[in-house]
Amino acid sequence: MLGKVIDTLWSEYVWLPPNVTWSDITPGPEKTVNYTNPKHVFFPIPLALAFICLRYVLERVVFAPFGRYLGINAARPRRAPDNPKLEAAYRLAPKNVNQLCGLAKQLDMSERQVERWWRLRRSQDKPSTLVKFCENAWKFTFYVFNFSFGVIILWDKVWLWNIDHCYIGYPHQGVTNDVWWYYMVSSAFYWSLTISQFWDVRRKDFWQMFIHHIATIALLSFSWVCNLHRIGTLVLLLHDCADIFVEAVKASKYAGYQRLCDTSFLALIVVWISTRVGIYPFYIIWSTSVRAPELVPMFPAYYIFNSLLCLLLVLHIVWTALILQIAYITIQAGQMEGDIRSSSDLSDVTTRSNGSANGDLHAKRK
Repeated sequence: MLGKVIDTLWSEYVWLPPNVTWSDITPGPEKTVNYTNPKHVFFPIPLALAFICLRYVLERVVFAPFGRYLGINAARPRRAPDNPKLEAAYRLAPKNVNQLCGLAKQLDMSERQVERWWRLRRSQDKPSTLVKFCENAWKFTFYVFNFSFGVIILWDKVWLWNIDHCYIGYPHQGVTNDVWWYYMVSSAFYWSLTISQFWDVRRKDFWQMFIHHIATIALLSFSWVCNLHRIGTLVLLLHDCADIFVEAVKASKYAGYQRLCDTSFLALIVVWISTRVGIYPFYIIWSTSVRAPELVPMFPAYYIFNSLLCLLLVLHIVWTALILQIAYITIQAGQMEGDIRSSSDLSDVTTRSNGSANGDLHAKRK
């Protein structure tokens, strides 16, 4: 029974174009083409653990000392006084202050005292500015490296300049060592983000980001197994470009470099819109949806691959709307040049009495 299930899951009808078998694209010394090895989709998982360790070291040896040098506050918020009953109620419903206030009489406390305890307790769960700076500095460093690496290895690849070559000759398209490393490193990084997300700074868009990471990993895995690595490299390159500015905005804000933050935010709007809602749907998805069926016989796995690309587009549109919302609020406040704020949640975006605008730039992730 298990064998039948495995055979069904790895059916050539599902994963490969018509008249192509697994033996046709299995790597081997006798093959003239260096095909992708499906087993290599598991290689990024241990590499992801190495990324997590590397991040741990860099945050403590490089990013944290650098942040302190820039004067970033590393102090944690003041702790709330110990109160087992309030603590138990808080853990059950951390957002429901009314439930805590209902315990005021039992604890011989006023509602004002309970509300003050609740505010302190909520602040206690928030990470310090230095912790958030280190997280963004790590992601910024990776995206700069990975984008640069992608440009270097793809510069002489024909499909970078003519996307039809992502499909011409498919599936008999060889993978070079540099593309192999580009795929493995990128996949490992998204695996590491998926794992570390559960103890990183908790954001309002936690589940959107989780879906994004899973969709990206699935895309990379599908494209690798089906030998669609060429279109996969273009998607990776396009995403890394905008992500550099996302992390630059937040890191510069935490460091107190307001002018750099504002400049990065303007660059983010231009790069994000041009790549995520411009090039991505009208060039990448257009080619996978229109040009690919004209050049390659379709098969079930390809439709899954293309559906995941469309899922990313939906997330792009949601985050684009949030970016434009923050930009609009900031312009309305009259502070575009010097008062773009970053808080822990997009819901904290407010226009204060002095005309400043607050917003969470993490809502604009990939």
